[in-house]
Amino acid sequence: MQLYYAPHTISIAVAIALEEAGLDYEAVRLDFAEGDQTKPAYKQINPKGRVPALAVDGGILTETGALLEYIATVAPDANLVPADPVMAARMREVMYYLASTMHVNHAHKLRGARWADKKASWKDMTAKVAQTMTTSCEYIVSNGLRGPFVLGDTVSLADAYLYVVCSWLEGDGVDVSAFPKILAFREAMEARASVQAVRAAGMI
Repeated sequence: MQLYYAPHTISIAVAIALEEAGLDYEAVRLDFAEGDQTKPAYKQINPKGRVPALAVDGGILTETGALLEYIATVAPDANLVPADPVMAARMREVMYYLASTMHVNHAHKLRGARWADKKASWKDMTAKVAQTMTTSCEYIVSNGLRGPFVLGDTVSLADAYLYVVCSWLEGDGVDVSAFPKILAFREAMEARASVQAVRAAGMI
């Protein structure tokens, strides 16, 4: 497998999940500052011009949630999706919230052109990021973390996803000291071999 990623982006969640699953992969780094994601060579891999993308035997897969689910399916012994259907749904509840709301809140800081043409509107979006990300943190603390990890004591796909999103908080202007539960979650994730391996590889 080949994972196309850029440092500090949500694509790192896929790298963490691959490490948790014990799967072999080649990490292919894109330099967003050089616009690698917009060049024809990468557009042939992912026409959306975004990361992550994962090359597997069956072709190219995109979208973080889909890649995470693929990893859990091909490495069932890693138990990254709980067998209990309610707990599995709770895991996905957090993942879908991250994808649809919290990641979008973050993207308003530098990606305002996706939603509005006027630069004044971009500034308004950027100005609101600290507030919306703080609100998202409040939701995660009260509804997303059921213990040290999303599902309590058990690590799942959602933890890889949430860890990367929570790594953006300081840059988004969130007072993380107000969320000791999130700080404890980040510490617990940083103690895991998966995160340490990704960090040692220079991906985060």
